[in-house]
Amino acid sequence: MASYELIPFERCDDINIIVAIEQQSSLLNVGFWVKDPYQFIQWPAVQPQCGTADFLWQQTCFELFIGIKDCDDYVEINLSPSQLWQCYDFEEYRYPESIPPQHSQGIELLELKRTHYGISSTIDIANFIAKHNVKMNDIFMGICAVIQTAQGEKFYSLQHSSPQADFHNKRDWLHTL
Repeated sequence: MASYELIPFERCDDINIIVAIEQQSSLLNVGFWVKDPYQFIQWPAVQPQCGTADFLWQQTCFELFIGIKDCDDYVEINLSPSQLWQCYDFEEYRYPESIPPQHSQGIELLELKRTHYGISSTIDIANFIAKHNVKMNDIFMGICAVIQTAQGEKFYSLQHSSPQADFHNKRDWLHTL
């Protein structure tokens, strides 16, 4: 199991986010633990059933980017504390440019739960691996969060190497399987 503390794009000492990833074959168990002692975060309302929705990044949302070494294709997975989710396909950096982006069929969400500490999820990437005919050790990931507060949006990632917060920047995708 790997764990990371996400780094805010702009300094924010009041909110801390830890992510843990455990891989079991093609399954990824991903948990986001959020420390918000002053309750600055604006959480979306929990939906009674897990389902898909677009534009989840416009509220507090946790995101995973899954790419393949030496390949332009990647997927973006949005995991909302509302228990809604969505997955998008990209052929290369932010392309195609449609909003919302193209929905992906390559990722299967097995579980998404809002917890007292954040969210937990189980994601199956077997179809993504088969579609691209790659091995698990060819995969690398970006792990991010968009956090809505009364003071505005806060952006968290493993690393920020661009002058603006940019989760699609593969230089910042540091987790490998």
